[in-house]
Amino acid sequence: MSRVHDMGGRFGDGPVVPEPQGIPALGDWQARALALTLACGSLGQWNIDVSRHARERLSPKDYSRFSYFEKWISALADLLVETGVLTLEDLKGATSAEIHDLADRMLKAEAVTGVLAKGGPADRPSLKPIRFGVGDTVRTRHPGGSALVDGGHTRLPSYAVGATGRILSLHGAHVLPDSNAHRLGEAAEPLYAVVFSASELWSHPEHPNDEVVLDMWQSYLEPV
Repeated sequence: MSRVHDMGGRFGDGPVVPEPQGIPALGDWQARALALTLACGSLGQWNIDVSRHARERLSPKDYSRFSYFEKWISALADLLVETGVLTLEDLKGATSAEIHDLADRMLKAEAVTGVLAKGGPADRPSLKPIRFGVGDTVRTRHPGGSALVDGGHTRLPSYAVGATGRILSLHGAHVLPDSNAHRLGEAAEPLYAVVFSASELWSHPEHPNDEVVLDMWQSYLEPV
């Protein structure tokens, strides 16, 4: 069963309407939400996949009505409490202000540019041998969802489950989000760019001859 965030190709949500003037500038609270998320990420209490899964786990009602940065700040609040960094009372401002044990890990303003420029590379050595080569025909795993945790995180979108495609290129080995999001280890494995025809992914595509390229971890794929 997919979560509410897995919206690709789903009917009933209406068309995607681009902003007429491009990406709008952040307002004050949106900028604060972004800054808080970056600053708290530097505390080292979770990884990027854990944070993504926290946003996916918001209640369907909240996820559907929240704006982009409301999702970010709500998931951040959940993570801070779940990891014991803060309590609900702290978030409500009901406790006295004290220097936190993690204060020395604070991301300071002058370090932000360097941290963002450095990024967080996810390529790692892998013990799993490369199973597929460029041009091989493959099929994505069916059923979809996480193969590790019931209802867990995965980067295999539901619209691509059971679809047949072709290996376009190999990206090397990368951290497996399905494992990393649940603190089960990085479990790096080969990552491929796989090309699918639109007619393979959707019953009534507007442009059947279009192609979609998806990055797929090896455990998502089966030989045909």
